[in-house]
Amino acid sequence: MVSKDQRQRQLAREKFLRQQQRRESARRKARTRNTVIASVLAVAVLGTGGAYAAGAFSGDGKKDTSDAAASPSASPSKKASEPKMAIDKKATYDMAFKTSAGDITVAMDAAKTPHTVNSFKHLADKGFFDGTKCHRLTTKGIYVLQCGDPEGTGAGGPGYTIPDEGLDGLGKPAKDGSVTYKAGTVAMANTGQPDSGGSQFFLVYKDSKLTPTYTPVGTMDAKGLKVVKDVAAKGVTGGSEDGAPKEAVKVSKATVTKK
Repeated sequence: MVSKDQRQRQLAREKFLRQQQRRESARRKARTRNTVIASVLAVAVLGTGGAYAAGAFSGDGKKDTSDAAASPSASPSKKASEPKMAIDKKATYDMAFKTSAGDITVAMDAAKTPHTVNSFKHLADKGFFDGTKCHRLTTKGIYVLQCGDPEGTGAGGPGYTIPDEGLDGLGKPAKDGSVTYKAGTVAMANTGQPDSGGSQFFLVYKDSKLTPTYTPVGTMDAKGLKVVKDVAAKGVTGGSEDGAPKEAVKVSKATVTKK
């Protein structure tokens, strides 16, 4: 017999997955539109004798938002490559966010999630997260604050994907297929498909049951967890249970440093 609480958690997980799938569908449509635009622009580009390739960033470190149907490029249908491994896989790292709601520090173990840690450092060093906002708060069923989208819509990303990691460490799933992501956990959002993580992540402020498909990249410090709890306590815009947080949370600076 499924209890009312279990049913609510199941519905929340299903809603979470449906939203991720809708965002992936939007990205696919955006890439198709960009391909058409690029075919028109190619004539002008070639006419000047110059061309450049698409990537996660331009040479000056600005974010490429091709996945969100923004700036078209010479080859928008070609997905950018995951950044070259440049971290110490045996080390631990701190990811620190200065936000309008307070400072949040996340301890990350590169031995458990090397690709994810490497990607976060790559993006932080480029200033990718600076000026972004946390676009989603959930206050029932699952309890997370979601951030890392340069567009602030839930559809943006860095232009590449990274593999899932560390899922075995989440423990044995319950009968309903869920595991508990404990309060303080920081994990990667994805589209519902394997190895589809990008730059978006969520901060768990209260134990939440989810399917074991979201890479757990690190753990917030006590101060950071309190910051997220305080944001959650103020609720969601419009009085709903899933949407933009009533207290806007903007990241002014993100850094990743080796301990």
